[in-house]
Amino acid sequence: MNSTAFDPRVFSLQAKDGYPLQATHYPVNGERRGRLIVAGATGVPQRFYNRFALYAAEQGVEVWTLDYRGIGLSRPKRLRDLRMNYLDWARLDLAALLAHVDAQGEGPFWMVGHSYGGHAFGLLAEHHQIQRFATFATGAGWHGWMPPLERVRVLFLWHVLGPLIVRARGYLAWSLMGMGEDLPRDVFYQWRHWCRWPRYFFDDPAMQEVSGQFARVRTPILAINATDDKWAPPSSRDAFMAGYCNASVQTMTIEPRNLGMSGIGHMNYFRPQARLLWQQTLDWLRTGKL
Repeated sequence: MNSTAFDPRVFSLQAKDGYPLQATHYPVNGERRGRLIVAGATGVPQRFYNRFALYAAEQGVEVWTLDYRGIGLSRPKRLRDLRMNYLDWARLDLAALLAHVDAQGEGPFWMVGHSYGGHAFGLLAEHHQIQRFATFATGAGWHGWMPPLERVRVLFLWHVLGPLIVRARGYLAWSLMGMGEDLPRDVFYQWRHWCRWPRYFFDDPAMQEVSGQFARVRTPILAINATDDKWAPPSSRDAFMAGYCNASVQTMTIEPRNLGMSGIGHMNYFRPQARLLWQQTLDWLRTGKL
């Protein structure tokens, strides 16, 4: 390692509409070689990315993570009372963190996404401020891209179990199923709605402006998906990433055994066993080369 990271610091941040958010800063001890934002997945708290962020900071890359509204440290006292648009996480919350980090000085500025984070990047008005963007496990969400058994499970969640829980609790109590943080009700219903289509919200007639937003992205992108990711296999990735039609998009398809891992799935990209992948990603962010 070239540098040693200081202890991370949690700080308060206001979203673009004033909603109070909690973010975490991972400073470096020594020369700063770049700035990096981690845009997390749906229902995944920022603490999940702690080990990756520390790994990057130890190499001189200053890192920021964020809990979107309703999630982790940004969860209100009564989640059932939170009304929002699923896209707020990108347009209001992540956008506020981007503005904050952009004001922190000069130098290379990158972003890493996970699942929803790969959607969020194209929704940012100031995406051009990011010099390179790498994303893990980003896909279109359509059940047809998933293995047969996973299709059945997902359809049961969308149309039976999920609605029953939302009616009873006022939000999707995802934590009861061990699948992540509880989700605001509006997130659940919008997510389910867009997962009806093979290309997610790009196929929604009411979301035509989204295609134009993504077409404006010129930032080089690396999209990384594992062959055993049931929610976002490579075919799902390719369907969604086609929306970044004017960006230079490189794809990386990973066999877990090539990283010495028994499995990656949708979440293990950020487990300690994936350090080789972390290093490859940081190297790409620095150089643009795999």
